[in-house]
Amino acid sequence: MWLPHRGKPEGRSTSLYSRFVNYAQLLFPDFSLILCGYLLCRFTALNRTVWEQVESLVYFLLFPVLLFHSIVKSPLDWASASSFIAAGWALGLTGITLAYALPHMPWLGSHINLRQHAASAQVAFRFNSFIGLALADRLVGPAGVLLLAVLIGVCVPLFNVAAVWPMARHGQSRFWRELARNPLIIATATGLTANLMGYHLPPWLEPTVARIGAASIALGLMAAGAGMQLSALVRAKSLAVAVLSIRHVLLPLSALALSRLFKLNDAQTTVLLLFSALPTASSCYVLAARMGFDSALVAGLVTLSTLLGMLSLPFALGMLR
Repeated sequence: MWLPHRGKPEGRSTSLYSRFVNYAQLLFPDFSLILCGYLLCRFTALNRTVWEQVESLVYFLLFPVLLFHSIVKSPLDWASASSFIAAGWALGLTGITLAYALPHMPWLGSHINLRQHAASAQVAFRFNSFIGLALADRLVGPAGVLLLAVLIGVCVPLFNVAAVWPMARHGQSRFWRELARNPLIIATATGLTANLMGYHLPPWLEPTVARIGAASIALGLMAAGAGMQLSALVRAKSLAVAVLSIRHVLLPLSALALSRLFKLNDAQTTVLLLFSALPTASSCYVLAARMGFDSALVAGLVTLSTLLGMLSLPFALGMLR
């Protein structure tokens, strides 16, 4: 049975096509910003030199502020959501395990470049929290937003560490030094600490922080478009198919199994399925670029993942739910 839309009954006759159109409308702004960045970089004076500076601004300031704000603004009730948190962690660990295992699969490993895999593995398990928050609010209301905030709080630290580790290891960097210097991990850890201590941003500061967060979304997506080179996807076809299959097919199926295993209620099941089918995080590109890896490949994967989200979200929320 489909969950109510903000508490109002939704008829069973609602077609999967109409749901697809709704999700496509929510995803279109992200994809259009990626396209804008691509066109601006290639057909105007705003070339790669400009966008490299934008990447630095997003990575070192805008995204960390957004992460901190996303975690701090919603109080997390850890005790009452223990089964839901366990299901979210299990889902995250499933994605990480599958992504890390790709080079070791006998029928696939020989077609995967290890350096490209180090940069791309994060695409399989990271998620676009901004699209998720918008959908959670529309589908379940404030309770859905709070549940997704719980997943953001418990999974973002795990995912950020898992994203940095293969690049730090393959790039022969010191892993703990990379973690200690990573602004996304610093912002997440600080946000969780502040949330547990009951800290709230002063009301007079809230609008400024919210505007910084909005700027990070737009500029991060445009920077991904500016760095996109679709030819990079052709060079890594096997890796691209494998990573995106994990993100958009295997994780939704795993979420359904975990929701039954942990006996989640309707709202929790819907949010977990939503979480499992989201497009990957646009900051994947920024992280790969700043750590000196194949950012063009990751930008292409982010773009394709945004498009595939238009299919995986109706698949998870419509067919599986």
